[in-house]
Amino acid sequence: MRILLVGSGGVGAAFTAIAARRDFFEKIVVADYDQARADKAVDALDDDRFVSAQVDASSADAVATLCRDHGVTHVMNAVDPRFVMPVFEGAHAAGADYVDMAMSLSRRHPEEPYARVGVKLGDEQFAVADQWESDGRLALVGMGVEPGLSDVFARYAADHLFSSIRDLGTRDGANLAVHDEDGNELFAPSFSIWTTIEECLNPPVIWEKARADEPDGGWFTTPPFSEPEVFEFPEGIGPVECVNVEHEEVLLMPRWVDAERVTFKYGLGEDFINVLRALHDVGLDRTDPVQVASADGPVMVSPRDVVAACLPDPATIGPQMTGKTCAGLWVTGVGKDGEERETYLYHVVDNEWAMREYGHQCVVWQTAVNPVVALELLANGTWSGAGVLGPEAFDAVPFLDLLREYGAPWGQRDS
Repeated sequence: MRILLVGSGGVGAAFTAIAARRDFFEKIVVADYDQARADKAVDALDDDRFVSAQVDASSADAVATLCRDHGVTHVMNAVDPRFVMPVFEGAHAAGADYVDMAMSLSRRHPEEPYARVGVKLGDEQFAVADQWESDGRLALVGMGVEPGLSDVFARYAADHLFSSIRDLGTRDGANLAVHDEDGNELFAPSFSIWTTIEECLNPPVIWEKARADEPDGGWFTTPPFSEPEVFEFPEGIGPVECVNVEHEEVLLMPRWVDAERVTFKYGLGEDFINVLRALHDVGLDRTDPVQVASADGPVMVSPRDVVAACLPDPATIGPQMTGKTCAGLWVTGVGKDGEERETYLYHVVDNEWAMREYGHQCVVWQTAVNPVVALELLANGTWSGAGVLGPEAFDAVPFLDLLREYGAPWGQRDS
């Protein structure tokens, strides 16, 4: 297996640190628009299986050329979701298989954005699934932690724990905090603010089986931050208020797992929600460029890119961060024994452990470990397939077993 990793930011760099301890691949080309950042990720490893390269992720041709130059068999996409389609198309053009952790972007319904779906997450990729299948190529989409591990949990619950499922509810929460040298808590998101804004300010999507015969096939939307609930997270994190957020699980799980309702709720916290609302109110969540005066004359800049540039790089805040992060799936329904059942399948990572063991903060480490596990399963033939497939399309047990071997045990809480 020869892998092209597109993107060497927080998640990409964590991916290399995790993969370096495994032997399932021959070569990983670490590519970034910023050659120096790719060099830094490779130099940190002292492993001649890794080489760096420069690539423009907005160009499918550039991705395809790099694949051909290095004999790449698998493209691993670790850049912002705005670049999903060119990286996805570049992999296909080069005859490589493809893995990502976020899917092609959605577009709101033009008349009823808070009731009906428009273009859904992943629609552009699923539109060409037949072409990938006929070419014998695999695009494994949504294979991070959320989406990714949460979707593996859905497959596991359906196959081994439940005879019928009412709710598949992804629930994500943490007790993380970032402090400056004086002990003051900072506003410093632990994941890409560009992606966070995209997810949290778009209309959240929900799926209900009872609405499957409606024009949108069971999917519908609500206003941002809807249906708040307090969810009790395990391993000392405790209660966190969670709200509906647009996320790929809701678009993936109903395609392969039978359930009555599918949701995604994120424990953002009141302060974070207020910041996001303020960004939206003044237009700083926009991605289309605006003209700004400068000493050298007018320049065009994206407001969201400015916000991202002003905040700390998530890859650098690990030493200032404390706490744990939890990703998981809450499932209700009827168990295999015919009795009512409620189960939370989860994965918790302590930042102190992630920094000590890998030198990467817990959120990016937790995201990155899952595609490494998936690629190892593809390399040894345990997982295989063709077309555009989500994690739910594969046997969950080998994945969960290998995740434990990586030193990342998952948990199960039954109510």
